[in-house]
Amino acid sequence: MPDYSIEVHNLTKVFRVVHRESSLKSAALNLARFRLPRREEFTALENLSFQIERGQTVGVIGRNGSGKSTLLALLARIYRPTSGTVLVRGRIATLLELGAGFHPEFTGIENIFLNGIILGMKREEIEKKLASIIEFAEVGEFIDTPVKFYSSGMTTRLGFSIAVHMEPEVLLVDEVLAVGDARFQEKCYRKIEEFKQQKVTIFFVSHDMRAIERVSDRVLWIDGHHLKKDGAAGEVIEAYDSEN
Repeated sequence: MPDYSIEVHNLTKVFRVVHRESSLKSAALNLARFRLPRREEFTALENLSFQIERGQTVGVIGRNGSGKSTLLALLARIYRPTSGTVLVRGRIATLLELGAGFHPEFTGIENIFLNGIILGMKREEIEKKLASIIEFAEVGEFIDTPVKFYSSGMTTRLGFSIAVHMEPEVLLVDEVLAVGDARFQEKCYRKIEEFKQQKVTIFFVSHDMRAIERVSDRVLWIDGHHLKKDGAAGEVIEAYDSEN
């Protein structure tokens, strides 16, 4: 029997948007006329089904607005499906909005502990890996400085370093392998290769076809909020390029 890390069955995600009035006067008039705020539904993903075996690296491609990042957020349990099921087995690390959870007044070290605990690491585990996290992030003496003084690149590198030291079984990546300069990007790719050798399941969203082809064994192409093609990386990328 296949050992699946990710199983998605008949997945649909619909967002409900409420359009509120732009002024107090128009809102009051609508209230007086017993009119409710206008509601609109937007289908981000519709009836997706796929399975990913443990240790596979899967890239996800598609135009802007096709639902790629929504799919990652569903796998990361940030969103709940409107219908269908999403099952992810194992310890998850998410490389989505790196540094988004940092407290600006806390130092780099304090944020390492804060984010590590939020991501599910124990304090003892963080203490054991602290030196390695700091070294990988390459923030140097700024590690004792509040992160509000960090550049965006420093913040992203620190966020990346914390996440990859989680020892995940499933790694969810969204457009973050372009952090820092070319040398640091290569360092990130080497870390991804280490994960592949350790049989970590990697789910990778990017607009960079070279990055997708370099990292992925298999590619999912999402188009019009549906799964259009699923297959070997080179084959799917070639089909995508021929239409775009």
